[in-house]
Amino acid sequence: QEQVVESGGGLVEAGGSLRLSCVASPRSLSIADMAWSRQAPGKEREFVARVNWIFGRTNNSDDVKGRFTISKDNAKNTVFLDMKGLKPEHTAIYYCTAKPLIGRELWGQGTQVTVST
Repeated sequence: QEQVVESGGGLVEAGGSLRLSCVASPRSLSIADMAWSRQAPGKEREFVARVNWIFGRTNNSDDVKGRFTISKDNAKNTVFLDMKGLKPEHTAIYYCTAKPLIGRELWGQGTQVTVST
């Protein structure tokens, strides 16, 4: 079964850091890119960052540039989102997506990130 599963969310104080992980399966899945998006309470889902699986090119939303970093481990079909200097406004459910070379985009269930003041 093709799926993505996020982990690493939690409660952190403002100014702290978190690393989110997302694993796409099965291992044989041919991935074009993986990305993170988020949905804050009462707001629409928004793009955070994306990484091209073959060439490694990344792009981030302007809001997180210099603060969040997306990276990948091709061998493990895993994408990471390293977040530093977190602020309360970063509180959201963070979703991972995997876009296969063939087939539909896969969405995870999300992982909650809560930043306290």
